[in-house]
Formats: sequence, structure tokens, C-alpha cells
Amino acid sequence: DECNALIVEADLTQGTLPAIASSSSGPALQQQLTTEQWQQFEAACQECRLDAQILAQFPAWQVGLTLQQKQATLLGLRPEFGVDHQLLSLAHLANQPVIALESQQQQLALLTSLPNHGLDLLIDSLVHWRSNARQLQKMIEWWLSRKNASFSSLPELSQCFSNDLQQIFISERNKQWASHLLALPPGRYLVVVGALHLSGPDNLINLITSSA
Repeated sequence: DECNALIVEADLTQGTLPAIASSSSGPALQQQLTTEQWQQFEAACQECRLDAQILAQFPAWQVGLTLQQKQATLLGLRPEFGVDHQLLSLAHLANQPVIALESQQQQLALLTSLPNHGLDLLIDSLVHWRSNARQLQKMIEWWLSRKNASFSSLPELSQCFSNDLQQIFISERNKQWASHLLALPPGRYLVVVGALHLSGPDNLINLITSSA
């Protein structure tokens, strides 16, 4: 009640994303990966209890995101219990204004416009498979520490994308979001974004405070 609006990356509680069909265009995923990468892919699928042959029929970016989401689920994270989902539900129940920095269609367009159907995203997911798991565990531990007297500020998170994807998914979006936020009328806003957008040299907080 004390905020003018809740601001989120995208309001995933409203509407549904269009279904994404399996991809029959271009070479098969196994042909696009090296032997070592394909073995890493099969190992990740086995760990996540997913059928590698069925998953490989979809665009590479969707394969990468599916593996990342399944890995997070195995570590105990659930989308419906996420901070953004919980706050969105409360905001809608209270008829509080919600501002989305992006639409679901914009997010999908970003993914579908990646070169080679997002092959680099999948390869990054495989290369950083273990470090991403450790980073998720670090974030869980940090969040749980909020209840303790020794609670500390957000830990510095390692870059989990290649430089090109870091620019596309984090840096450029942070700049767009900062411009959007700075253009809002004066007021009190609660902004909820992913932790990767709050870490690193081009993090959203730095961009806002340096321009304010």
C-alpha cells in the first residue's frame, strides 16, 4: 500500500506464452555440438531426468533454458514460490498497479532472434553447469541468511554467460530498464528483478544511481 506500483521484469501471471514447436529447420542438435558437448548435454539430461533425444528436437535456446530451470528445481527452487510471483499475486489481489519492464512477447522475441537458434546459450549452460549450480546455492544461502544477525549484502555473482550473451541478456537490458525507471513520475516503487541484474559493473542499481 505504500508503493505507487510494483515493477517486475515481466508479468508472467497474466496471459500465456505461445507454444513453441519443435524445430525441424537446420541441422540436428547433435550435429551442431562437439562430441564432448553432446556428452555433457546427455549427462545434464540424465541428471535432470529428461529425455535427451526428445529435448534435442527443440530450438537450442529452449533446450538451454529447460536445463537451467530443471537444475534450479532440483536444487529446491519453485517458480510459484519466487519473490516476483508472490508479489505479483499479492499486487493483483490488492488491485495494486503493476509495471512490466518487458512483455512476454519481447522476451520471447529476444530468445528467438539469437543466432543459430540460441546455440551459444545452450553451450554456455553446459560449460557453466556446475558453477551455475554453485551460484544458485550461494543465492539460496544468502537469502536464508536474511533471518540472521550476520546478514550481509548481495554477494558478487560470477558471469554465467559468454561476453556476447552477457551484453544481450544483462547489460543492454539493464540500460533499457534504467531509462524506463528514470522516466517514471516521482514516487515510491518496488522493483523486483533477477539477481544477475543487480551484480557486476553494469548492474541496474549503479546505472540508476549514477544517472539520477
